[in-house]
Amino acid sequence: MNMYAQAKFRQGTVAWFEMVGTLMCEAASHAGLTLDFNLTLVERYTDGVELAGGHVQGIRFDIINGQPSFKIGVRRDERGDVTIEITASAARALNVLRSGDPDYQTALQDFQSSGEMKIGGDPSRFGRWLETVHDLIVERTI
Repeated sequence: MNMYAQAKFRQGTVAWFEMVGTLMCEAASHAGLTLDFNLTLVERYTDGVELAGGHVQGIRFDIINGQPSFKIGVRRDERGDVTIEITASAARALNVLRSGDPDYQTALQDFQSSGEMKIGGDPSRFGRWLETVHDLIVERTI
């Protein structure tokens, strides 16, 4: 059992992003990805705290040749095959709603309509396994 199985983390902290990246890597590792699968997700808080090296709060999740990895902190101009730009408050609202909750889909649409969340690229390229990670993150977020 890993340290993320029961622990809860405050959203936006380095430990929280570490938990998110670890859960994403675990899910990808069990998804049966082919060795020629390559895809990058960059998610950044548009109003995020400045981190070392000119980075802001966010995560870069790479799958290179079927192998997942991540790094915490992204540049303000960093892009991936899928890029999600979101305010910290919108992320907080989403991270307390399970994916099956009707309010989750409504909140997603509202945040995209208001501009608090922008999605570039096609997240469905990751497959359904990525969607399952959301509820695991909700369970571990305070």
